[in-house]
Amino acid sequence: MKNHDVKELNHGRRVLDFLKFGFIAFAISMLLVVGSIYVILTKGFNLGQDFTGGTTVEITVTKPVNLDDIRDSLRNAGYHEPVVQYYGSSKDIIIRLASEKKDDGSVSSVIDNALGVNISNLIHKDIDANAEIKRIEFVGPTVGSELAKDGILAICAALVCILIYIAFRFEWRFGTGAVVALAHDVIITAGYLSLFDRELDLTIIAAMLSIIGYSLNDTIVVFDRIRENFRKIRRASPYDVINISLTQTLHRTLMTSGTTLAVVIILYIFGGSMLKGFSETLGVGIVLGTISSIYVAAYMSLKLGVKREHFMPQKSEAEGADQPSIMR
Repeated sequence: MKNHDVKELNHGRRVLDFLKFGFIAFAISMLLVVGSIYVILTKGFNLGQDFTGGTTVEITVTKPVNLDDIRDSLRNAGYHEPVVQYYGSSKDIIIRLASEKKDDGSVSSVIDNALGVNISNLIHKDIDANAEIKRIEFVGPTVGSELAKDGILAICAALVCILIYIAFRFEWRFGTGAVVALAHDVIITAGYLSLFDRELDLTIIAAMLSIIGYSLNDTIVVFDRIRENFRKIRRASPYDVINISLTQTLHRTLMTSGTTLAVVIILYIFGGSMLKGFSETLGVGIVLGTISSIYVAAYMSLKLGVKREHFMPQKSEAEGADQPSIMR
């Protein structure tokens, strides 16, 4: 259909030909997925303490302190690569210490009471004489491994449930396109984390699940408009209907993505070190989710053969039998 004809179907407004570059964009996306999988398999992840195990100490000080001073004191005392962060306020501090391996390569799973005493004495001596140890606990590597498996299972379960929902709510071709788009977002984001050696912890898993929810919301809006236009626009090809639908939802997509991304950037700048990984991961996922809704979900649905007949109500044979026949 010519461009001016398609424009008439969109109430005289311009229709952007998104699918003109559909194959190129889809091919680039799949190459990024393959590349991300390769990076993940060869380089792996920088697993955080949630997955590798270690000791967590929470302390409360009577006055704001410099976290670098605490890190230096811990390093000088022989604690390697301590993670020191604020939580709640500038007087509440959390210290994470990685598990120390024994000479035989095993990791102790017992909380040594002396560790709490050592940390307490160190803080009282170098930082604040009135500091209070609020909590000390150990996360063993076995528990960390279970958390990693549970996180992967949570993501896989979310994708399966989404496939079932969209296939039931819309059409199986839409369901397949949506799940491929969501897997695309998660895999490329994971590849980004692996490539740039970002620490993977439970907040990153939460960000991954948030990406799935965000991307799905955008994809559902696009699919709903495609279904609506298939029923309203009778004389357009599936190619034109999808282009019209993507054009009509573009403003909403850009506004939603832009405002959400602005919040994530503010969170990254002012949210503190504990939220940097979460906000960075979510920001990457938002950009990928916006692109995949158009060039993965919608394009793949078109290539799977979605058309008007899939959304039109089907008359049963019984209904047809009830209609009076025309006698000669």
